[in-house]
Amino acid sequence: MAKYNFNPKKEKVKTLSYRNSVTPPIVEEIARKIIQKLMIEQKYRDPKYSAKRLANDIGVNMRHISAVINIRFQQNYAQLVGKMRIYEAKYILQDSHFDNMTMEDIAINVGFTTRQSFYAAFYRQCGMTPREYKLTHKGELVDDEE
Repeated sequence: MAKYNFNPKKEKVKTLSYRNSVTPPIVEEIARKIIQKLMIEQKYRDPKYSAKRLANDIGVNMRHISAVINIRFQQNYAQLVGKMRIYEAKYILQDSHFDNMTMEDIAINVGFTTRQSFYAAFYRQCGMTPREYKLTHKGELVDDEE
């Protein structure tokens, strides 16, 4: 009988050295720049605006962008941008000034490429479809705790 050399697979321990290289003051400075670009300049509305473009725009390494978003916002880039888009969509759905907009118009306006991706993201975050949300929350203020 042949002898096989089976070595148990050792688990690799991931060390996130780039997370360790960002100090709290650096985290806050980069977070401020991220908020400036994404929220104030509303780059989240651009479906082609990526974490790489964000890193280039604010002049930092992409790994630092990832680390700061993870540390400061406890999520990844896609989740952060998705939440911003859904937050604005909720505002639009509640405001009667936007009643003439279709769901597809709203989706594209806030940065989704298709109505289907908008519905999926909205349902995942809010537990209901945009239409259900509109019918149940008309005229209310957006609750950022959802």
